[in-house]
Amino acid sequence: MGYEEAGRDRSAEPSSGVPAAVLDNVFDDPTHGEPGRDRIGVHLGWELLLLAGLAAVSWLLWREDPSAVRDENLRTLLIDAVGLGLLALAAGLSLRTAAPNLAVGPIAVAAALHYAEQGDRGLPESLGPAVAVAAVGGLALALAVVVLHVPGWAASLAGAAAVVVYIERRSAPVLVQGDYDPKGSAGYLFAGFAAVAVLGGLFGAIRAIRRLVGRYRPIADPARRRGAVAAVVTAAALVVSTVLAALAGMLLAANDPGPVAPTSGLDWTVLAVGAALLAGTSAYGRRGGVFGTLLAVGLVTVFQVYASERGWTLSNWVVGGAALGVGLLATRLVETLGRPRPGRPERPEPVSDGTISSGWTTPQPQSVDNWPPTLPTQAAPQPIDPWRDPRWEDGPRRWDTDER
Repeated sequence: MGYEEAGRDRSAEPSSGVPAAVLDNVFDDPTHGEPGRDRIGVHLGWELLLLAGLAAVSWLLWREDPSAVRDENLRTLLIDAVGLGLLALAAGLSLRTAAPNLAVGPIAVAAALHYAEQGDRGLPESLGPAVAVAAVGGLALALAVVVLHVPGWAASLAGAAAVVVYIERRSAPVLVQGDYDPKGSAGYLFAGFAAVAVLGGLFGAIRAIRRLVGRYRPIADPARRRGAVAAVVTAAALVVSTVLAALAGMLLAANDPGPVAPTSGLDWTVLAVGAALLAGTSAYGRRGGVFGTLLAVGLVTVFQVYASERGWTLSNWVVGGAALGVGLLATRLVETLGRPRPGRPERPEPVSDGTISSGWTTPQPQSVDNWPPTLPTQAAPQPIDPWRDPRWEDGPRRWDTDER
């Protein structure tokens, strides 16, 4: 099955007349992009607001109960942040590819139930099958999205329904059978999550990578295929997203001393997508920040602990819904202010390809009427009458010679 790309059969953008080779170096999308680079400053400004919010909520938590950010409680908080962070990375990666994966929450709950039941066999024995099944499920989801070219949210919602059927086979909460305690390596796990989140944001800020990851984003008719490269990148992102969700569920189950409840997990999807949008990731795909995921996850995690200390009963639905609402405002902000500055496109050097496209100006040729301009103009020669040639009077005549 072919993967046509709208506009790929044309050598230049009709509105500009620029050759395709030049467009590929200037536009984020070579055929329908905007000239110039995305403005990252809006993301950094938004992340400063997230940092201020995280500092404020952390200070309020410390004032409410200083022991909540010390010793064992601090390690528990860090592991919760890593678990939510993996879910936010899973949701954010799929959002960046314009194929949101709404099955991350149910996948996390299913993986948590699997670990609760099989944890007594050891961490590798319980972790390996869960990751393998998640990868296969992610591949099936990816094939449905890129082969049929259907919206990721719709296909993943169907996948979420299938996972919920698996979850509902349990009628009661399941106690965790394993003895693995991630709190002993809480600092290392959090540092690893922070490194992945920040490095991913830094790489995503590079124009070529941003264009590659967001290539599945529609440019005209959303039903038009975006090419084989877009399909491969989107499929890989969905597989990685599914695996990250499974790892998050197992980590959260190991960190919680209580049993794992067989819930639908859609509240975790709302929380994860809300955290990703709150981080500055655009709901339309491609655009995203650098430190946003780390700061948004920290803000949501600390706020949940603070709400518990204050005695507020706030479920994942409430916190996730609030994060979604603010995240949608952030999406409008980054899409409006993050696009290339209007009226100041990058102007490439003209490329000589043997043809002249419309929209390009070439020097007008100079007039050649007086060429060469440095030589004086000579007067036209006068016509000579052959009958008045002096030869007829002064030269020797043949008949005179004969008479002699």
